[in-house]
Amino acid sequence: MNDWPDRRTGDRSERYGRGSASPQPESAQAMPHIQRRPAPPQRPTVPPQSQGYDDRYQGGQPGYGNSPEPGYDSGYNTGQVYGGGAGGGGRGGGDAGYVQGRPPVDWRRRIKLGALTLVVVLLVVSVSTYFWADGKLKREVDLAKVIERPEAGDGTNYLIVGSDSREGMSAEDKKRLRTGSAEGKRTDSMMILHDGSNGPTLVSLPRDSQVEIPSFKGSESGKMFQGTGRQVKLNAAYAEDGPELLVRTVEFNTGLRIDHYVEIGFGGFAQIVDAIGGVEMDIPKAFKDKKSGADFQAGKQTLNGEQSLAFVRTRYAFAGSDLDRTKNQQKFLAALASQTATPSTVLNPFKLYPTMGAGLDTLIVDKDMSLWSLANMFFAMKGVTGGDGTSMNMPISGSANGNLVWDKAKVKQLVQQLKNDEKVTVKGN
Repeated sequence: MNDWPDRRTGDRSERYGRGSASPQPESAQAMPHIQRRPAPPQRPTVPPQSQGYDDRYQGGQPGYGNSPEPGYDSGYNTGQVYGGGAGGGGRGGGDAGYVQGRPPVDWRRRIKLGALTLVVVLLVVSVSTYFWADGKLKREVDLAKVIERPEAGDGTNYLIVGSDSREGMSAEDKKRLRTGSAEGKRTDSMMILHDGSNGPTLVSLPRDSQVEIPSFKGSESGKMFQGTGRQVKLNAAYAEDGPELLVRTVEFNTGLRIDHYVEIGFGGFAQIVDAIGGVEMDIPKAFKDKKSGADFQAGKQTLNGEQSLAFVRTRYAFAGSDLDRTKNQQKFLAALASQTATPSTVLNPFKLYPTMGAGLDTLIVDKDMSLWSLANMFFAMKGVTGGDGTSMNMPISGSANGNLVWDKAKVKQLVQQLKNDEKVTVKGN
């Protein structure tokens, strides 16, 4: 038991007890002496006060005041094991003699924290975008100045106007877009968009429609102008006293109350199209028009801003002139809305913000228009060509002095269906 091989080294005193069952210390016994190589210095793992012998019992044996000479081992083990040391059993090497494992990952807590962070980020971005967009809206039209208004019906009615305003356009832009350099602005297209429970209805009002200018209050002067029964083209009302008189004239000649007004100029229209990367259109028949710059082949193609403006402005290339142009305008606006309101645009800030910026910079709306109402209008426009949506021209009965005359009976029926938010059954031209 005491014959240890020469190859074993180390201080056995840290692995075996120092006591003995005999009344005398084992150093007094005759036993072979084994020469040991010096052990390398080691960090003590036993508290200093427990090292060496004292007058107390250790390991069940009486202790002695002096510790044995270095390298001495009694060969007896009390069963007490201390961690640490060169041959210690603890993997971590700590004084405690055991490993404190890393606590398990709380994935539920991490997922909840990640979800909360995502919600906060989305909320901050949404609020910031709202105030940014709201600050860009030009609320310049005061519908409170419109007098003798019809009663409101069910649903919401938007008067959408495309003007030939050159505001903000450079001389190069005017030349490239073939807009000319006329001062002021005129209406190039007018539409009523009804958004109701039976699907959206888009009704184009040809600019050459013959209408009566009623009594009105000047938008700038506040002066009252009495109606004289003057018959003019619809776009003349806009040229005479701006959006407020146009709304007053539309309401007087239709009996339909307009809830919101939206206007966009040439430059803004082209910028929106370019911001989303163009609009895909299926053109059934090739056509050209020197005045608008249109030059299109038949078939599917993607139109940029310049081509899109030429497409919606062309009328001299068609037999139906303004009526055919309004049909193309409806088709194009529905395609524009459908291709803009997609995840690839809405969820992509590199497309969303340029698109919104291009549109909002040139958009003119009424003072009561909110971003929510504007968004509803946009999605209603998208639904015109799908689902229960309807698009049509104002019913026409003939012409007089080069102007298009509305079919009064059909117009009355159409307006009644829109007011009651019923399914539109009237057919337009």
